[in-house]
Amino acid sequence: MSAVRIIIFAKAPQAGRAKTRLIPALGGEGAARLARRMLQATLATAQAAALGPLQLCLSPPPGDPAWAEFAWPAGVELCDQGDGDLGQRMARAVEAGVQLGLPVLLIGTDCPQLTAQLLRQAAEALSNHGSVLFPASDGGYVLLGLRHSHPRVFAEIAWSSASVASSTRARLAELGWSLFEGPELDDIDCPEDLPKLPVGWLPS
Repeated sequence: MSAVRIIIFAKAPQAGRAKTRLIPALGGEGAARLARRMLQATLATAQAAALGPLQLCLSPPPGDPAWAEFAWPAGVELCDQGDGDLGQRMARAVEAGVQLGLPVLLIGTDCPQLTAQLLRQAAEALSNHGSVLFPASDGGYVLLGLRHSHPRVFAEIAWSSASVASSTRARLAELGWSLFEGPELDDIDCPEDLPKLPVGWLPS
């Protein structure tokens, strides 16, 4: 299995700021508790995949009081997402990761269906393709794997829209990078997504 760097983009699970589209169904505290659980589960999944370096790219940055209750596992790298829109932040993270000498798998924390086995599948595909994309059922994506960095991948994308995956495919085609596409998975973003959660995950 080829080594890759997994970069998890994570937002602090603070009431009123995390998973805001779920607040009408769960309340601010409930949405934050679910966000915390999804972050912890994503981190555990990435560790279980054992593919190489693991990095958490955080907003707000490491050291902010919002992260005070978190005891990060040894060996996990922490960094700041920095300024800019989501595309600019992801582009910087990918560029920094690729410059360290490994392909990158970029993931968020919103997809409980993303297993260690699927991460390994993505890493294996990335050894033979320039890029890997696992689309989300809402038109976005839950994983983007890249062997190289280029700001065009993240340019002129209508983030949080149903066109994110299709626009990204177009950018990858422009660059001439071969694409492996994985299975479509479900993000948990809106109240109508809640029935897709694993049993027992809904906050009480």
